[in-house]
Amino acid sequence: MSYSPSLLKGQKALVTGSSSGIGESVARQLAAVGASVVINYHSEKDEAHKIVDDIRSQGGTAIAIGANVAHEDEVKAMFDQMFREFGTIDILVSNAGLQKDAPFLEMTLDQWNLVLDVNLTGQFLCAREAAKEFMRRGVKPDVSCAAGKIICMSSVHQVIPWAGHVNYATSKGGIDLMMRSIAQELAPHKIRVNSIAPGAIKTDINKPAWDTPEAAAKLLTLIPSKRIGEPDDIGKAAVWLASDDSDYVTGATLFVDGGMTLYPGFAAGG
Repeated sequence: MSYSPSLLKGQKALVTGSSSGIGESVARQLAAVGASVVINYHSEKDEAHKIVDDIRSQGGTAIAIGANVAHEDEVKAMFDQMFREFGTIDILVSNAGLQKDAPFLEMTLDQWNLVLDVNLTGQFLCAREAAKEFMRRGVKPDVSCAAGKIICMSSVHQVIPWAGHVNYATSKGGIDLMMRSIAQELAPHKIRVNSIAPGAIKTDINKPAWDTPEAAAKLLTLIPSKRIGEPDDIGKAAVWLASDDSDYVTGATLFVDGGMTLYPGFAAGG
């Protein structure tokens, strides 16, 4: 499906962790349909500014803001800067996340806390600040039929257990109930809250899982569609959830996984 380049015209979007990978694709896709976009980064400053330059060169509007989403003061400062530059926010995509893998018996408290702080607490902090602005401003019918849209980036591992990654899977399971609880609370105020749960996507964070023929073949046994996802698969889903086309969708998780959550091991009858 091809979206109109003015689909999100006049809307202001913040995509956390958008200096690479899935977040970068989401930010570029939102900009391509008219949204003004904040590229948030933690350590990849040069990469973030390059994305801003690329978006601007194509006629879009973008700025880069550095912030660690696990730190409340940095999140508030990021939103303050966005409001100074763009005036408001209409779309939040809470994408920032990381992995610190270890077998359960060897996992340190620091590894546990870091992943929960960034992946789960970071989404809470950003969603809270965005929702405050949505509530303050209310609906602007000439911009969107919603007062605001929050898209949480989850994972198939909100439902698929993942040995050796207990901190990551726990963070994603937490995102699911956090998202649905926020959605329940904010729906009467015309604020939509949903999640995207990617499956196996070709990004640098999981490159060893797909960058050789042997690794790719092994991964494809888990994907009924027999294709490893691309970041743009997620970006396109985010555009739909951010648009008025999804106005009756809230509290939902959109799995973009090629069927990974269909228990492919049982395809032959178990």
